[in-house]
Amino acid sequence: MNQPAENQPQVSLAQSSPTVGIFRERDGALEWSGRQETVRVEPWGPDGVRVRARLGGPLLDGLPGALLAEAPPAPSTVKIEGGRGRLTVGALTVEVDAEGLIRFLDTSDERELLAEERAHFWWPGSRLYTAVGNGHHRLEQRFAAYDDEKLYGLGQHQHGRFDQKGLVVDLVQRNAEVGIPVLTSSRGYTLLWNNPAIGRVELAHNGTRWVADSARQIDYWITAGAPAEAQRRYSAVTGRTPMLPEWAAGFWQCKLRYRTQDELLAVAREYKRRGLPLDVIVCDFFHWTHLGDWKFDLSEWPDPAAMVRELDELGVKLVVSVWPSVSPLSENHQLMEQRGYFIGTQYGPMAHADWPDKEVASTVQVAFYDATNPEAREFVWSRIRDNYLVPYGITAFWLDACEPELKPGFSENLRYWAGPGLEVGNMYPAENARTFYEGLRASGSGDDEIITLNRSAWAGSQRYGAALWSGDIGTDFPTLRRQIAAGLNTSLSGIPWWNTDIGGFHGGDPDDPEYREVMVRWFQFGALSPLMRLHGFRDPGTPLGPEMTGGPNEVWSYGEEAGAVLEKYLRLRERLKPYVLQVMREAHEEGLPVMRPLFLEFPDDPAAWSVDDSYLFGRDLLVAPVLTVGATDRSAHLPAGARWTDAWTGETYEGGAAVTVDAPLDRIPLFLRDGARLPIRE
Repeated sequence: MNQPAENQPQVSLAQSSPTVGIFRERDGALEWSGRQETVRVEPWGPDGVRVRARLGGPLLDGLPGALLAEAPPAPSTVKIEGGRGRLTVGALTVEVDAEGLIRFLDTSDERELLAEERAHFWWPGSRLYTAVGNGHHRLEQRFAAYDDEKLYGLGQHQHGRFDQKGLVVDLVQRNAEVGIPVLTSSRGYTLLWNNPAIGRVELAHNGTRWVADSARQIDYWITAGAPAEAQRRYSAVTGRTPMLPEWAAGFWQCKLRYRTQDELLAVAREYKRRGLPLDVIVCDFFHWTHLGDWKFDLSEWPDPAAMVRELDELGVKLVVSVWPSVSPLSENHQLMEQRGYFIGTQYGPMAHADWPDKEVASTVQVAFYDATNPEAREFVWSRIRDNYLVPYGITAFWLDACEPELKPGFSENLRYWAGPGLEVGNMYPAENARTFYEGLRASGSGDDEIITLNRSAWAGSQRYGAALWSGDIGTDFPTLRRQIAAGLNTSLSGIPWWNTDIGGFHGGDPDDPEYREVMVRWFQFGALSPLMRLHGFRDPGTPLGPEMTGGPNEVWSYGEEAGAVLEKYLRLRERLKPYVLQVMREAHEEGLPVMRPLFLEFPDDPAAWSVDDSYLFGRDLLVAPVLTVGATDRSAHLPAGARWTDAWTGETYEGGAAVTVDAPLDRIPLFLRDGARLPIRE
């Protein structure tokens, strides 16, 4: 437990400089105050601390953030002497100087992990507050830069970079761009910017700067340790994912879109007729009467109960698409508007995007429900419960457009229940997943099997059973290549359940030989992803609207040669399901990712920190996807510290070097660690 405070706070008044502040020990935390600013450094779980700073008043509790309400207990000590304050919690020591500048040290050797840095020699500190009105500030938190540092995480982005040093990354939610403000450093720390405000992080060579466009106080959490241990610590303070349901570990079939009950059932029946594994099939958007009614259109889905029963008999789980947007034609719109269940606007009407709907020739102006409002969450869940769960037993949902998908995306015009749009906007996807997590738990229908498929996420989304996919992306090899870095950085951001649309989303002609090659290589990668899901808007597509659909997108849609390879990897995934579930249990119990960068398991191999085109699936399987057109071999780095076996040929290699292996069209290079035995070959 934290060391108890004395009867009176310990106060040290240093007199050597006119800019010296006051130190206090309070309830096991270290506080510094000066220049009308208060800074509090407090233990927050083993080897971790939380830092909060505010100008012009006492620190505020209860602001929106990703940290759990209570941190795991951890022993700590506080010392105030010589004009400095020090707090030590396990592997992390925090030093605050007389002017309020903070350094984070490795307790074992006093090595500097990270240090705050002045904005300018004339500026008194590293934290800048620019008033924007009503007690809110544009906040800047500056840290030193280190030439040898590599930085990873920050959620999912399509820039293709694994090491994000040198980048400027917006902290905002957009389709295919998911801002999760947590960084893992090669210097031995992991830092969470515990603030859902819209902003950015600048990872420049002359300094690191976190920016919140409008918020009330600085709030961040940091832990010391190797990457795997840091993931354990981070997940302990933001929440761990539930155990993945067994049915979700297999193959998910999806396309844009099955328009009717008959279409969807015909696909499920054909998989079973062919003897192919199929665990999940997805009912996509426009299955509803009106957007925001959250129920089946019975003219196209006449007997959902019979459909669910037949799918159950086939061993297939139905997942249904649910959007957070509400059409003015919806039966729920008027009531939700009157009760204040929509995201508000500072200026203009309460509408956030234009979107097609049924029974209207043009688009309509839709509103998004306010997922930060507990009453709004309860109302939306009541509609889901009464229209999907109770009558049909449907417990799995695809949460599309949950950034939310605003047009235009002016966060400063939004007013949430939790606060102004600029201050809280990034938390929306996590709160939307919370609607379904809490609803399923309250219903007693999903205590042990909660999963939602989300297009966006924020820090802590994982604790609500949120799986993330990489959004509406392209369908070529360069896009496939970028997904490796996107998935690895997502994994280091605390989201273990991740996947892509196998084959990409925007287009792709199933009859085109060039695209068939892309599909084969992507399908191989998908079979060795945390979740395996085939989706896309294949050519020839139809215009956006209630009647829209794309071309065929089943494994037999790609011709005999490609189809045979796809079937091979369907069966591989089925054989690997016990291993998949084993790794998922590590995510649930320890907070370790499923898709792991090589350095997570091998931090002492310098080369492992630069590998961005292969990864470990769990502890024992190294995956090296083929990412270029026409390739028939593949070079891969095998980390030092282990012996590796080619899973296809049985040839063994000592780690610490790159090897080149054959990679014909039907083979993705796979390597087993230290004699591990997995059923790769049939």
